Amino acid sequence: MARKIVILEDNEDRAAAMRRCLQERFCEFEVSIFNESAAMIDYLRSYLPDTILICLDHDLELMPGVDGRLIDPGTGRDVADYLAGQAPVCPGVIHTTNSAAATGMEMVLREARWEIQHVLPYGDLEWIPRQWLRTIRRAVVGPTTRRQRSGHSGDQP
Repeated sequence: MARKIVILEDNEDRAAAMRRCLQERFCEFEVSIFNESAAMIDYLRSYLPDTILICLDHDLELMPGVDGRLIDPGTGRDVADYLAGQAPVCPGVIHTTNSAAATGMEMVLREARWEIQHVLPYGDLEWIPRQWLRTIRRAVVGPTTRRQRSGHSGDQP
């Protein structure tokens, strides 16, 4: 059974907020957050069949290397291109303010038949528990029907 949620996010505050939200609502899943596209792709090579959800940021900040040189961590498009060559196994959520890049990532993944949604970050972190988590919930467990919310389980009104 798929039990992993895999996220590409380089901002430490965002990653921490995402992890908190997932621990509160989806503690049964293992959460792995990556700040480099190559590391995420390496992980997915082994664990893609066990993955229930993939979340992708696009723009990743350059990282300082041990020798003082900056290291390019890649982009979410690198992961999207990798996934496009794989059979779809789970839904995905793109969370980036880079609308042109988001469109490109969505196109390549949808063409490969991946189910993809896009969340547009806003403000500081408030979008994570409000919009992102709601989208994650829909992707993982499906939309909540009116009957489920009201506690009815039969066909009666």
